[in-house]
Amino acid sequence: MRSTEVFTTLIFLTALILHGPMGAQHIVPQRPVIQTKYTADPAPLVYKDTVFLYTSHDEDDAMGFKMKDWLLYSSTDMVNWTDHGAVASLDDFDWVPYENGAWAVQCIERNGKFYLYCPMPGGVGIGVLVADSPYGPFKDPLGKPLIKNSNHDIDPTILIDDDGQAYMYWGNPKIYYVKLNEDMISYSGAIMQEPTTPQNYQEGPWVWKRKNTYYMAYASSCCPEGIGYAMSDSPTGPWDYKGMIIDASEKTRGNHPGIIEFRGKSYVFGHSYDLLKQRTPKFYERRSVDMDLMEYNPDGSIKNREYFSVEGPQQVGILNPFQRVEAETMAWSEGVKTRFETEWEGDFDWDRGQKIADHRFVSEINNGDYIAVKGVDFANGAKSVEVNISPIYGGNIEIHADEIDGSLIATVEVDTTREEGIWSTFTAPVNTNIKGVHDVYFVFKGKKDLFYFDWWKLN
Repeated sequence: MRSTEVFTTLIFLTALILHGPMGAQHIVPQRPVIQTKYTADPAPLVYKDTVFLYTSHDEDDAMGFKMKDWLLYSSTDMVNWTDHGAVASLDDFDWVPYENGAWAVQCIERNGKFYLYCPMPGGVGIGVLVADSPYGPFKDPLGKPLIKNSNHDIDPTILIDDDGQAYMYWGNPKIYYVKLNEDMISYSGAIMQEPTTPQNYQEGPWVWKRKNTYYMAYASSCCPEGIGYAMSDSPTGPWDYKGMIIDASEKTRGNHPGIIEFRGKSYVFGHSYDLLKQRTPKFYERRSVDMDLMEYNPDGSIKNREYFSVEGPQQVGILNPFQRVEAETMAWSEGVKTRFETEWEGDFDWDRGQKIADHRFVSEINNGDYIAVKGVDFANGAKSVEVNISPIYGGNIEIHADEIDGSLIATVEVDTTREEGIWSTFTAPVNTNIKGVHDVYFVFKGKKDLFYFDWWKLN
């Protein structure tokens, strides 16, 4: 997961063959899940009808590991993901002595509270943050580490067994575990080192239970790393190595698993350097979260896959466009980024006035950039589309069906006579022949830094 070998020229050329040169106008496959930021160490949580995906965050200019906060994304269909920005950071822990080291976390819900377990590398320990909502805000209830055992205190994962007993596992290169109390912020008994470390274990454990069997997936073999797994009849082992969920290859490089079941299907998350390889032949620690369907064999073992598929998993729901859809909800994008800002009544550092609204929006929009949203249900048709925009230089949004140059649904002209920096709603008529379920492409036309894009909605 943390190897720093340089990618070969052959791998870069392969990426160009598969994906084309940077900025090319074509459809890029679904993988990776997030394109507007570099993300790693996926930690998915299923809560009610939504998947909440917590990730670590490699900064855009990272050379080695440059990680300061943890991000949150959500999906109800496993295809379109909404960016909720930084959900927590190292600043939430007063006792952490550095600003770079926000490594792999996991969030779990119990009794209506959400617990985010955060490792601090270098022997600082594992902390915990608590919130009343999966979106936060998260607070440190202890003011000190929950676990401070050794220099191996990284990559925590949590299991709440059927009898209510919670366990936390962690470690590199050995596996440790401890029994958590029901309050989830303290533990009972001794910290144990698991004596039967499964074959090829490196780090990044993820533990879950299916039927009467316990599973542990982990970054396996090195280097490169794939995702291996072991099975046990007990939450405390011994763990019997069963094979690879994702094979180790030059495609995988590093890895960190997250496993969930959602709407009757199982999914495996990991990370790779796929997005980086589309942009440069050089190697930096700038990773991207991948995800795909995971299947079990009749005996409970897990089917092997060489790599994450090009097409990704099937959509397990549809998107309703007749209610406000955040612009940062997307299945794929090229060129754009996302930002968060608070809008104030005034624009003076010494007197900003009343708070008007918080905006998380799509930014750095240039000519030819686009956003793809999958499975949009037009039902019997729509009359118009609204988009909420903050103009900069202005431009157009061409909205196409099914392909980037597919049937034109609407063209929204962003009026540059409206005041720069003010959020305004622009409306355009919709091609009334568009009915039923379609993928939708928002294609941006104009110059550089066209505008900011907050949300859209059909009428």
